[in-house]
Amino acid sequence: MAAPLQLSFVNFAENSYIIVEGKRNADKFFIIRTGKVRLSKEVQIVAEEQGDTLGPGDFFGVVSTMSGNSHIETARALTDVTLISVQKEQFSQLIQNNAPVALKIILQFSKRMRYLDEALTRLTLKNNAAEDASHIFEVAEYYAKQNQFDQAFYAYQKFVKCCPKDENTQTAIERLKKIAPYVKNVQKSFPPGENNRTYTKGQIVFCEGEPGDELFVIQKGSVKIIKVTENNEILLAVLKTGDIFGEMALLESKPRAAGAVAYEDCQLMAVNKENFQKMISTQPQLISRLTTLLSERIWLIYRQIINTQISEPLGRMYDMLQIQLDKKKVDIMSSTNYSFDFGLKELINMVGLSQGDASIYGKKLMENHAFQIMNEKLFIKDVKEIPKQIAYYRKMQHLEKVRLENKPIA
Repeated sequence: MAAPLQLSFVNFAENSYIIVEGKRNADKFFIIRTGKVRLSKEVQIVAEEQGDTLGPGDFFGVVSTMSGNSHIETARALTDVTLISVQKEQFSQLIQNNAPVALKIILQFSKRMRYLDEALTRLTLKNNAAEDASHIFEVAEYYAKQNQFDQAFYAYQKFVKCCPKDENTQTAIERLKKIAPYVKNVQKSFPPGENNRTYTKGQIVFCEGEPGDELFVIQKGSVKIIKVTENNEILLAVLKTGDIFGEMALLESKPRAAGAVAYEDCQLMAVNKENFQKMISTQPQLISRLTTLLSERIWLIYRQIINTQISEPLGRMYDMLQIQLDKKKVDIMSSTNYSFDFGLKELINMVGLSQGDASIYGKKLMENHAFQIMNEKLFIKDVKEIPKQIAYYRKMQHLEKVRLENKPIA
């Protein structure tokens, strides 16, 4: 019989600092029992739906604790407060005994992810990719122009089904007829009860804007998460065995915020709403894993948004590489080599460079002899080279800022 969950209560006086942004080694999060807490950030990125002031039943510090990264916010007691302290290793038992707590955390994280994703889209793409079914037509057009007819066929079919009265529906029907002879692998549809699904490399799992009511667990292989906008495919993430995706559509019943494509042959387990509710109490380890993944993604999006503030494209590329190393918990201060799980093209997509800049700065990066391309993936001989380059570009940006601030007004 499992030991009963032992949670501790901690008290903080008014105006006390509970957690501090940037502090590493977060090992616990807090649930407010009494009093009020204010959250703040050095850089306010987006107005979140919950607001900055928290009260009884609210929680904070989960992102840093569950992701194993540094704190992304500061928490200060607005009044005398009593908090419930939860260690990371206690989370599975907590949600097993308190399903509503688990659901509240996951739902809030899902909403937070959507807000942050929209903010990142505005900053990197300079516009918002539509999160409705009409956007599927743009996805289909992109794949058709790239001569990726299997993917285009899937997207056109989804668009016609979801938007039978759209102004582009007749065009989509004509496109389907035109590209049908070139389609080599027609993607089959899966009945709702078929939870184990197989996809071959390049097949679309779902399009951004497509209605969805399932999340997916990768059992084998890998999946890339992408956005298509302005005739460009932006790589958001490459997910591997054990990762979970598609949870926002399941939890919020909203269109897919991004697309998912098989990066290699893969096997997925689909989970619908009915199964998900059962899993909260019967499979706490899986729900704990989902919370950890959401925490990692929220932390990652914050870092990506900060990345957009680096003015030099090559500096942004180095910073994006460090983000990926941090995500994998690689010690960037050790002299070790590392093989990334993506190539130069994917890195360029991550920082959202134009086609013209992509060629220029891709070549500049490879002029650094610490980098090589091995099996179509980026390889670095010594990871310490990356923070060294980032420090240089940050210094140059700071000097330029000082120069502009001191420039005489004409």
